[in-house]
Amino acid sequence: MAAIRGAARSATPAAGWAGQGQAPTAPRTGNSVDWVTGYGLVAVVALLFSISGGMLWLVGYNYDGLTGNPATKIHPSTYLLVLMFAWRACTFGNPVGYTLTIADRRPATALLAVMSIMLLVVVIIRQRPGMAGMIDTFVAAALLVMMLAEADEKTFARMQTVVHAVMTVNALLALFEFATKTLVFPYRLDGEVFMNDLRSTALQGHPLSNATITSIYVLALLSGSKSLSMPLRLGLIGLQCAALVVFGGRSAMVTTIALGGIYLLFSGVAYLRRGRISLPGAALAVMLASLLPVLVVMLFSYGFFDALLERFVSDSGSANARVEMFELFKHFEPRDLIVGPDIDLIESLRRINGLEQGIENPIIRLLLYQGAFFTLLLFFGFVLFMHEVARRCHPGIWLTMLGWLILLNTSESLASKTTLMTKFVVIALALYRPVKVAGRPGAQGVPR
Repeated sequence: MAAIRGAARSATPAAGWAGQGQAPTAPRTGNSVDWVTGYGLVAVVALLFSISGGMLWLVGYNYDGLTGNPATKIHPSTYLLVLMFAWRACTFGNPVGYTLTIADRRPATALLAVMSIMLLVVVIIRQRPGMAGMIDTFVAAALLVMMLAEADEKTFARMQTVVHAVMTVNALLALFEFATKTLVFPYRLDGEVFMNDLRSTALQGHPLSNATITSIYVLALLSGSKSLSMPLRLGLIGLQCAALVVFGGRSAMVTTIALGGIYLLFSGVAYLRRGRISLPGAALAVMLASLLPVLVVMLFSYGFFDALLERFVSDSGSANARVEMFELFKHFEPRDLIVGPDIDLIESLRRINGLEQGIENPIIRLLLYQGAFFTLLLFFGFVLFMHEVARRCHPGIWLTMLGWLILLNTSESLASKTTLMTKFVVIALALYRPVKVAGRPGAQGVPR
């Protein structure tokens, strides 16, 4: 095994990401990946951010539903990602060597991938729900991070462009849906549209998925995206915040305002302490601050905040569900919770306790459906994975990472099938890409 890994390293093109404070072992010549893989990874990101379950339903692909062909329960971006992995492994010349090489560069990510595949096998054998969830939620995110370990600067630049473009279209479409009261790609469950829910769905599908990823993107625009000019960043932040209101995500809105406000406060204090204040910039800030209350009042008068306020007044039992989910544990013995209780009993108790819409916490749901043992394994792998992703970003990632961890616990999120985790790592690795340090021998600002 050591010989194979050694041969794989020697056959690998120059390292794509140099470790913090580490110099590459060999000079880079050209791209680290072939053009098919590079553009393929960009296409994966484009599909990931722009194709929702409602859009797939229109072409006969029942992604969000409970019935239908099991092959349709996996997102098309995941299929393309696996295809790109197979292509890259073959063009590398040694598929096993390629797998070991990218696993060696991202050991925590590889560990999460192995754990997820093992749990996928266990889920299939035990006939428990969550097979597609293991693939789309964990395996896809881990596989993408490993493949990006050798991506070059051009690939990351294209990914940034795709993220900014799709999120801008997503926000504009959300505002269009709000203005026209027409959902272009409504969220569907086995073809059924929830007619009483007119919150915008845009390109991300479910309103809460939209709210979560939009909140993460706003925080990333605040502390990341250094390649964008300040006026452009401010414009994008304003557009995304407007879209966040029409998505009606209470937790996402509160998290964005709280964390964004804290970040702006500390950034403003640090800027003032440097003693360099631009008079035109200060005048513009004062003018905008004076106009903001007027703008908010106008939007209130036109009913722009009605959908969000309605969510705070009547949450359709969401708050009660977060209390009732703890009542389920009273019906199980400790030995049942270790390996996972009977599925039929859990489903019956959910209906009795009014939890038909789901158990709105990923840890609680995993404990009940997969058992404490597998939940601890996934939690351990997830923590190491998040730490490894954060180490490949510049320090501003703390803001987006904190927002991500908070929002995870407001819904089933990672305990069910979702592409949110893969979207988060794309935003983190693309928008928080460290700038290459020049003129320092033996140092590299771009992590390996």
